[in-house]
Amino acid sequence: MSGYTSYTNDWGDPQQPQQNAYSFDLSGADFGTNPQELSFQSFDHTQQQQNYQQAQQPPQYASNPYLDPTAAAAPYTGEIFTPSIPAGPQGGSTDFEDEPPLLEELGINPDHIIQKTLSVLNPFRATEASVLQDTDMAGPLVFCLALGSLLLLIGKAHFGYIYGIGILGCSAMYVLLTLMTVDGTTPGAVVSVLGYCLLPMVGLAGINVLMSLQGFVGTVLAGLTIGWCSLSASKLFVAMLNMEHQLLLVAYPCALLYGVFALITIF
Repeated sequence: MSGYTSYTNDWGDPQQPQQNAYSFDLSGADFGTNPQELSFQSFDHTQQQQNYQQAQQPPQYASNPYLDPTAAAAPYTGEIFTPSIPAGPQGGSTDFEDEPPLLEELGINPDHIIQKTLSVLNPFRATEASVLQDTDMAGPLVFCLALGSLLLLIGKAHFGYIYGIGILGCSAMYVLLTLMTVDGTTPGAVVSVLGYCLLPMVGLAGINVLMSLQGFVGTVLAGLTIGWCSLSASKLFVAMLNMEHQLLLVAYPCALLYGVFALITIF
């Protein structure tokens, strides 16, 4: 390949070839690995070396692993709108077996609810201290709503009284237990125990819907209910805080609190 032209004069003698102004010497061209790229000896080789190094580098697929031809083919999921995720460190897992249950994420433990409810129904039942330390508010909230709803059936809208007396009673009980124990307790645990022990009072309100308790029978039932609630609460507090010798001291303020609930239930 040559860009030179030759001509003859009028007498037929060959002349020396002259270089055209628009011709190039391609004898020193280096085509390399890419036939579309040409390098000339008269040009600077810096740009050529940079282009060659870029061509030798592997393509990057970090931004989009689906374009990587060397990646292993992902299994077909059978869903149009659910793309298959390739296996590897960049891939994810769609397995939900390791996910915790929804109730556990919401802080609701059905096993603890059942154990606390059975402990209230049977004050002499042994309950683990770890279960009592659980600040479960699902049971107290349900029992307070049930008590207010039963009172509403007989024309008493006492939801504000229930929550107001409950907050004051729980606060006073928390201060008292903190002073009586060395390690103390948490407000959530106190509210949980007192709220669960409100269950017998809900039963008294249910009886009040069926019959009037403003009499001798109602007074006896109210006394039994107060004793039941206070005994259950004191037993749970003693088991939770290791206060075996202070049962009566804990049962007395509990009886005062549940006595107020009994008054708003009957009258």
